[in-house]
Amino acid sequence: MSTSDDDLVPETVPGYKVGEKKTIEEYTTLDAEDESLAKWKRSLGLGDTSDQLPILPGDARKVVVLEMILDIKGSEPIVVNLENELDIEALKKKEISFQIKEKSIYSLTIKFKIQHEIVTGLRYLQGVKKKGFTVDKLEEPCGSYVPNTVKEPFYIKKFLPVEAPSGMLARGSYSATSKFVDDDKTIHLVLPWSFQIVK
Repeated sequence: MSTSDDDLVPETVPGYKVGEKKTIEEYTTLDAEDESLAKWKRSLGLGDTSDQLPILPGDARKVVVLEMILDIKGSEPIVVNLENELDIEALKKKEISFQIKEKSIYSLTIKFKIQHEIVTGLRYLQGVKKKGFTVDKLEEPCGSYVPNTVKEPFYIKKFLPVEAPSGMLARGSYSATSKFVDDDKTIHLVLPWSFQIVK
């Protein structure tokens, strides 16, 4: 599925305007004389660069999705390592496909890290298709994040559990696309994957 898939456009809130983008340095020096604000900024990890998580040379990504975990009640979690290019290619080629039993309860967990700058209004979008027709769409706000530190090397976002559909019409193969986008409409990752609903 292409990155221009218009099923996965984030909803807009009338009248909402994205604030002016600032660098970490600008946030750090903003209202420096306000002690309570300075304390709050320190709690976010702003101002102390000694604990920043090392970034690979040449890696310009701001949001790096590390793992996608499908947790099916009563089964071992399925973990896909998204740092591994082979796993990503296998997902895209549908060589990796998840099997979910009808009526089972499952949830998706994303493990990711933020680097370079603060990311505001990160959202997770997901579109699901069967035989080319959209059957489900999801938009979940994830929040705003400061770059990770050595003490907190990643973030985890767990989505609410859902029940798999059931019945003869529900069973079969599905294609899904996950997309991470922020307030600036920057698309950080588009990941096609597939799953099957089985009896």
